[in-house]
Formats: sequence, structure tokens, C-alpha cells
Amino acid sequence: MGVTVLLPQVLQAHAGGAARIDILLGAPLDQAAPPLDGAAPAVTVRSVLDELARRHPGLDRRVRDEQGRLRRYVNVFVDSDECRALDGLDTAVPDGAEVRILPSVAGG
Repeated sequence: MGVTVLLPQVLQAHAGGAARIDILLGAPLDQAAPPLDGAAPAVTVRSVLDELARRHPGLDRRVRDEQGRLRRYVNVFVDSDECRALDGLDTAVPDGAEVRILPSVAGG
């Protein structure tokens, strides 16, 4: 199960300079036992952000608060859909999807 995370320039410094991070999730990599019904484990925005946090803890602090919720000024899109308009952090992420993390821009 592969997902590509795309970061704007403002967040790249917190991810080792990367604009694009490819993530592989699922039973073969994280050693999770497959569900009894044989279906693949569900990949969600939360599980993608958890993997990003494991790799880049500084990035996670910019995206989620201390309770693990998305910061109010950060938008996360799965392909072209904003996750808050769907199931929030529990939004399903299909294989091959692009997850974009976009902080709001403010100022004058």
C-alpha cells in the first residue's frame, strides 16, 4: 500500500528538506497481523500522519496538536478531497493516493 505525501515549502525544513515523501503502509511493512476476514488493514489519514511522525517528529508538531488532532490552520487533502469534509483523521486513504498537507496562509 503506497501513499505519496506532498509538502509545501514552509513545511519541508521539518521533513529533512523533502517536498515528497513516499510511504508504504500495511501488514508486510509494519508486521501487523491481517484481519481475520483477509482484508488489508485500513489506511487512514491518521496512520499516514503517524508514520510521518515516526520519521519526522518536528513535522508532526506543526501538523497535529498535543492531543493528536489536526491543528485548525492545517488542511489535509486526500487526492482532491479535504479530510475534514469527509471523516477527519479517519478518512480512508486508497492505494496510490496523494496526501497534501497545507497550512493556511495569513498575513497582510
